[in-house]
Amino acid sequence: MSAPIYLDYQATTPLAPEARAAMAPWLDAGFGNPHSPHRLGREAAAAVEHARDQVAALLDPVAGRLLFTSGATEAVNWAIKGSFANAPAERRRIVTIATEHACVLDTVAWLEQLGADVVVLPVGRDGLVDLAAAAAAIGPTTALVAAMLVNNEIGVVQPIAEIGALARAAGAVMLCDAVQGFGRIPVPVDACDLIAISAHKIHGPKGIGALWLRHGFDPAPLMHGGGQEGGLRSGTLAPALCAGFGAAAALARKRVAADAAHIAALAERFRTALGDDWRLNGAAHPRWPGNLNLRQEGVDAAGLISELRGLAFSAGSACASGSGRPSHVLKAIGLSTAEARASIRLGFGRYTTAAEIDAAAAMLNQAVAEQRRFAA
Repeated sequence: MSAPIYLDYQATTPLAPEARAAMAPWLDAGFGNPHSPHRLGREAAAAVEHARDQVAALLDPVAGRLLFTSGATEAVNWAIKGSFANAPAERRRIVTIATEHACVLDTVAWLEQLGADVVVLPVGRDGLVDLAAAAAAIGPTTALVAAMLVNNEIGVVQPIAEIGALARAAGAVMLCDAVQGFGRIPVPVDACDLIAISAHKIHGPKGIGALWLRHGFDPAPLMHGGGQEGGLRSGTLAPALCAGFGAAAALARKRVAADAAHIAALAERFRTALGDDWRLNGAAHPRWPGNLNLRQEGVDAAGLISELRGLAFSAGSACASGSGRPSHVLKAIGLSTAEARASIRLGFGRYTTAAEIDAAAAMLNQAVAEQRRFAA
């Protein structure tokens, strides 16, 4: 059986051959612990530091430092919990947005049970936050503001520079979940104090992410032990994962313009091939074009995913795909339950071909036609 056409790039991306090649030496002869003082350990440590430089080059290696984590979920948890733990007693407010990833919303909900004053800002039908509402919520009692750069479900780009300016004016810490934007669009680093990123969203390996910390913004540790990462994050690093992340970041930096042009062309081709019956969820601009979240009245999205075994696509975040509940992001932009259940997310990128786009569009439209025929 041939592999399905892969259209779930927001959930994860195929491993780049360059990343695989960079990992291989550290899975074999270079197995040393990078925190050991002998030659094998020093060689592994050098590979980790080289990878750190490669990843940080996409952010700002001068204004802050980059510490590796097990993934973006850990990075976000650490940033939020650690910043709140360090905040002065008079700063108990956390401000975030209704369309954030579960790792943000669930973390702030947990802190709310411990006494945090949590404000979750609504978004409009376009998926964008109202900056006036943000300005009203962010004030002298705010400890932290958390906002996602590119939404993982609908692809819209939040005004992080403006939100960060509001946070800075209020003396609050600004956290950006840049997972879906890192390596794809410029990250507004100047507006941020903490930035969470992930390797497997830029054709790197799963199991590794990072937190970029502006100098002077060191959240309290989430895990205690050896403090191997900058004295703040404990645990033995995996040199192979670090090397893969570094190679993927270096490749993304080199290919950013070519990748963006390729993906924009695919998005236009996809929309044309699918036809006007599909409606776009969220703003058309500003948006990452490699994320098409579409709906069509009467469509059973879950049924399409089950029926079309030759396509790999989703109805929303992989983290919530088994919950059976409508997407919180689609509900937040004002869609009804029926509209949310009629929505699909199509994600594509560097290794997607025009032929795959054409085939996928034909398969989707045929499957929808069959659904309607059986429902009649």
